[in-house]
Amino acid sequence: MSKSKNRAVFGVLFLVFLFFIILMIFATYTMQVLQDESSGMDALRSKGRIGVIEVNGVIMDSKDTVELLHRAEKDKSIEAIIIRINSPGGAVGPSQEIYEEIRRIDLAYDKKSEGKKTDDSKNEHDGKPIYASFGTIAASGGYYIGAATRRIYSNPGTMTGSIGVIMEFMDLSRVYEWARVKQETIKAGRYKDVGHPNRSMKQEERDLLEGMINNVHEQFRAHIKGPRKNKIKGDLIELSQGQIFSGEQAMKYGLVDRMGSLWTAAREIHEELKLDGEMTIKYIKKKKKVSVWEFMDSLEQAASNLNHQVMFSKVPLLLAKFQK
Repeated sequence: MSKSKNRAVFGVLFLVFLFFIILMIFATYTMQVLQDESSGMDALRSKGRIGVIEVNGVIMDSKDTVELLHRAEKDKSIEAIIIRINSPGGAVGPSQEIYEEIRRIDLAYDKKSEGKKTDDSKNEHDGKPIYASFGTIAASGGYYIGAATRRIYSNPGTMTGSIGVIMEFMDLSRVYEWARVKQETIKAGRYKDVGHPNRSMKQEERDLLEGMINNVHEQFRAHIKGPRKNKIKGDLIELSQGQIFSGEQAMKYGLVDRMGSLWTAAREIHEELKLDGEMTIKYIKKKKKVSVWEFMDSLEQAASNLNHQVMFSKVPLLLAKFQK
């Protein structure tokens, strides 16, 4: 008798738990729908806002920033975009990908303003003007991204510049010798183990890597020259030797355009574009994970990012990054 009662109680508790789970899923879905509708109505009511996309920390991937750029481009309530940069730089490839998307969106706005149709004229998004605001540091790859915009605002004490490229290797051959460890390498291609820590680098290999570094450095300069050709004061080759500048110094050399905070930039842009109403800033951020399935997906993404970090830690990276 007691066993049947226990089963009945267990069954009731299980049904209550199941009902609770279903209720939570339904509530989550309802909140998401209401939030989407609310943001849609808000977009219709709040025309003329300035979108802000933050780029913080070391740049190792472009995906999140590019997705935020696309969201800001599609958002009908946003009339202009500010890239708020607090970054010492990072990997070259992702910096170049972000640079390209900024240029595409900004140039599309110019063509629309001039009454020209682009090759992407079938696309309903006609671009938006993009500006940069430098925070504590916007150096190397951080400056690379900022250089893509039509105007750069910087604080006087911002650390910027560091226009250069670096790769780092370690020669641990003496350590291996001391530890009596002998590592054998089997390779196909005479440069395949270039930079390996078990031996010193040959001059031929050093020349090869320096040639690549110089080529990427020239790409960096060319991308700065594009939007800032008539703004740079002085020899860009001399200004791009990896030296760091304060925001005030950078303005003297034409590397930035105006002194001012994020809010100074937003007020000037609002007035310049003659936007309706009061100046309003809208931070464009990744949507929070609200459903069970999205939460599980975020865990999977976190594990994937960890794997990437472990993988990158073992590989020499080509960096546009300020070195302390």
